[in-house]
Amino acid sequence: MSNQLFNLVGKLLVKEWDKRLLGLHQLPIKSIIDIGANEGQFARRITKIFPQAHIYAFEPLAIPYQQLAQFANKHPKKVTAFNQALGDSIQPIEIYSHLYFNPSSSILKTTQLCETVYPMVKKQEAIQIEQTTLDRAIANFSTSLEDKILIKLDVQGYENRVIKGGMETFQKSVACIVEISLDQLYEGQAQFREIFHQLDHLGYSYAGNLDQVLGKDGHVRYFNAVFIKEQFLNFREILNHAC
Repeated sequence: MSNQLFNLVGKLLVKEWDKRLLGLHQLPIKSIIDIGANEGQFARRITKIFPQAHIYAFEPLAIPYQQLAQFANKHPKKVTAFNQALGDSIQPIEIYSHLYFNPSSSILKTTQLCETVYPMVKKQEAIQIEQTTLDRAIANFSTSLEDKILIKLDVQGYENRVIKGGMETFQKSVACIVEISLDQLYEGQAQFREIFHQLDHLGYSYAGNLDQVLGKDGHVRYFNAVFIKEQFLNFREILNHAC
């Protein structure tokens, strides 16, 4: 019930994404990798924008995964769900499950700032899970992903580890959406400059923010950033000139 309440409040406070997705909707996306899928909120939204794409959704926590799996079972030709955590190594690891709002759960510990600004995260439970890498998970698929891949990454400060463990997959992809926090909400969280450097090295260009959440004083706490491979920025420009 807490998740539903906080999700409703979040929708009221945060502007809905523009369905053009900063030009992503024009790209010929065939496969979507949803990392940190929770109950499938992003999957439900993105399938309406890319109805021909297949979504591969990863969620490590058992409770939200149940909802994700139900959605996948209703749409087996569109969605495949995996109860897995992704990072930069293959090993058992602890994740801190936030009992009142599990979308904010993380392998990283929350900071005092996070618990002050978002008190619903204080009630936590450490759970032992198995972590693998994105590249290993993709290699174990029974069928190959179609080209033109979009990656969505929302793992509460753990983004740099997922990218490190998925270099081959990110190299093959055409675009990604990454949630990035500027406030220090998790201990040892990835910084924007590190994520930018990782993706820049893989041939991505920063294309703007889908949204951003502000503090009371007006500073940006976190945002969803879009990165597009440089060659597909040119593809997008060709489409714009043709319209």
